Amino acid sequence: MSKTSADTAGTATVSTLPPADAPPRHRWWILAVIGLAQLMVVLDSTIVNIALPSAQKDLGFSDGNRQWVVTAYALAFGSLLLLGGRIADLFGRKMTFLVGLVGFAGASAIGGAATSFEMLIVARAGQGVFGALLAPAALSLLTVTFTDPKERGKAFGVYGAIAGAGGAIGLLLGGVLTEYLDWRWTLYVNLVFAAAAFIGGVILLQRTSRDKTAKIDIPGAILVSGGLFCLVYGFSNAESHDWSSPQTWGFLAAGAILLAAFTWWQTRSPHPLLPLRVLLDRNRGASFISILITGAGLFGVFLFLTYYLQQSLGYTPVKTGLAFLPMSFALMLSATLASSVLIPRIGPKTIVPLGMGLAVAGMVWLTALDLNSSYATDIMLPMIVAGFGLGLVMAPAMSLATDGVAAEDSGVASATVNTMQQVGGSLGTALLNTLFSSAVTNYLDGKNPKDPAVLAQASLEGYSTAYWWSAAFFAVGLVVSVILYRRGVPTHDPDAAPVVHM
Repeated sequence: MSKTSADTAGTATVSTLPPADAPPRHRWWILAVIGLAQLMVVLDSTIVNIALPSAQKDLGFSDGNRQWVVTAYALAFGSLLLLGGRIADLFGRKMTFLVGLVGFAGASAIGGAATSFEMLIVARAGQGVFGALLAPAALSLLTVTFTDPKERGKAFGVYGAIAGAGGAIGLLLGGVLTEYLDWRWTLYVNLVFAAAAFIGGVILLQRTSRDKTAKIDIPGAILVSGGLFCLVYGFSNAESHDWSSPQTWGFLAAGAILLAAFTWWQTRSPHPLLPLRVLLDRNRGASFISILITGAGLFGVFLFLTYYLQQSLGYTPVKTGLAFLPMSFALMLSATLASSVLIPRIGPKTIVPLGMGLAVAGMVWLTALDLNSSYATDIMLPMIVAGFGLGLVMAPAMSLATDGVAAEDSGVASATVNTMQQVGGSLGTALLNTLFSSAVTNYLDGKNPKDPAVLAQASLEGYSTAYWWSAAFFAVGLVVSVILYRRGVPTHDPDAAPVVHM
């Protein structure tokens, strides 16, 4: 991936390519194939959220365990993305792309047929593993397919639009499939996407040569994957074993040690997964932290609002999916405004903290939700405020995280964007779900747990706690972005890898 990269959330980085042969005659059909595969990967970050209440009822898993349905996918995907890029270089992009499609479809079929919670979690983790193969290979194929600068800009624009809209499409599609078919179809639908993309890929994609100089940093991959798993499991374990449990702190400590060892190893490895020079620029460092925090808060909002709308207010899955659309539109509007107008004129030091502040306001506003809240004034407005704020954070952060890197580092920089977002989502979901469960347990202490009114109020206490902590995440992001981002409009190094903004 040293020559190509892009992040799956909408910012692409394209390094200078050597002179290429004539572009493929069917390159726009190839874009459709790659875009379909990308849509499938992005959909699965959100499509299952709407189906979670139905899946929980069907398979009988606890509130404490439900976050693993989201986390298993995000954790496997995020922790293996850097490794997936290396594998695409080592074994060829077309082969890696096709294997990723087949594996993703197989894992989706197993998840759809799940007869137990454990079977569903294994399938979701499998989706994440094969998604980590699929995403970097797709981006590499896109770049080598479109060699003309003008055509490449259009192609990445289409790709970025698919990536940006995928989350909102996933919420709505998940609602339709859950309500009119069954929650299992939120997983089975991937077989349709994968089959179409596989057939198109076999027919249209050209076999690419392998990069024989590419090496896989096996120790680095083991250290970072193990460290991230221990951190997420430690936060999740607190829900069932309490914060003072040696098992909880043991996993958290192990995660911190493994990640520290990964950082040390990256300074020694001849082929590091994540060269530390990528992280040390102030704007890039601030951007990676902002993406991590945004992922933590955003995934939590989707999860707990889904349960609130369906279980507390009695929304249908389709109505729930539609309820999220104003937030998604506000996010896309502010992201476009930030990247095309505000950052080029003002710079990130004002815009990103403003976005963090709006996200804080939206989260605090949501803490007031109760069983009588109306959608138009009590739910939609704070969601729009939070969505608008998140767009002001995400677009600049994703752009600056890949801006100004050397050409040989452009691939790892954009892969790290995806990693930060997915890992933030994993850690945030695990921690927020634990805090939610603790708040519910504390509220029920001394009360009748069989009283529906008491249970309903206990859930509201849990949701409110989760929103307060999400607000705290964004408040930390506000402080970090004020301190770290440089003043003024970002300057561009003419020797750096060119960036295609979307």
